[in-house]
Amino acid sequence: MRWLVILVACGALAQTFEQTPKDIKQGETLKVTASTNVQSARMNGITIRLFAQDGGGWLGLMPVPVLTKPGDYSLAYLDEKDAVVHSTIIHVADARYLKQNITIAPAIASLAPSPGEQQTVGNFRKEVSETRYWKEPLTPPVPGCLTSPFGAMRLQNGKPTGDFHAGVDQRGAAGTPIHPITAGVVKLVKKYNLRGGTVAIDHGQGMESIYLHMSAFAAKEGQKVTPEDVIGYIGSTGRSTGPHVHWTLYVHGEAVNPGQWMSLQNCPAAKAAPVKRKASTAKGM
Repeated sequence: MRWLVILVACGALAQTFEQTPKDIKQGETLKVTASTNVQSARMNGITIRLFAQDGGGWLGLMPVPVLTKPGDYSLAYLDEKDAVVHSTIIHVADARYLKQNITIAPAIASLAPSPGEQQTVGNFRKEVSETRYWKEPLTPPVPGCLTSPFGAMRLQNGKPTGDFHAGVDQRGAAGTPIHPITAGVVKLVKKYNLRGGTVAIDHGQGMESIYLHMSAFAAKEGQKVTPEDVIGYIGSTGRSTGPHVHWTLYVHGEAVNPGQWMSLQNCPAAKAAPVKRKASTAKGM
């Protein structure tokens, strides 16, 4: 009996719980790891699953929403009965996102979503698949610089929208091939009024990405893709002021800063007023 107690105690001491990065900002992603089977983790009202990894241990991705107030938060590791097995304090720092004014023609600004557009994309963001396809480093979908960064509080024609830029806009000529940021399975290939030509990809275990305003598609729903594949081409469909790719990285449905995962450079002329364009007369975009 004494040996059993010693073995149990040693097993408990061998358990490790880690979080990276140590310094997290609004809009970033916290990697939550455990050396033992932990079902989930919870922080600031968000609960995520932890998945067994091929190299050993368990990993989960905890999103820190852009609008999270800076401060200290309790991160709890939970067992299958939702009981806390370990907890720690995570400090969330102010990311100091900038404000950005977008000049857009009234006809473009007034575009409404296609029937079912919001619900379909919303359902995609809720999906959490078992298989991990993603691996680091993630890579930008096109080589262009950023004309609009992640997290910027948006003004439209000088008026506050009360919203922030949930993705990034990368510059590119019309027709430039777009690649997935990492491997995954294509879940959506649709033409929408608001988002334009749209491709959405599930990268597994809580990571997803979506690419908007495409002029044409090169992928099909259900297709497995890698960063070497082309999924579509830069265009200016939907609510867009000119050819570019807007794309968003999601972690458990929350838009997160892709700049934490890859190198992205701002365009030298990013503050210049974008060129207006006339409203598209095409249907179903």
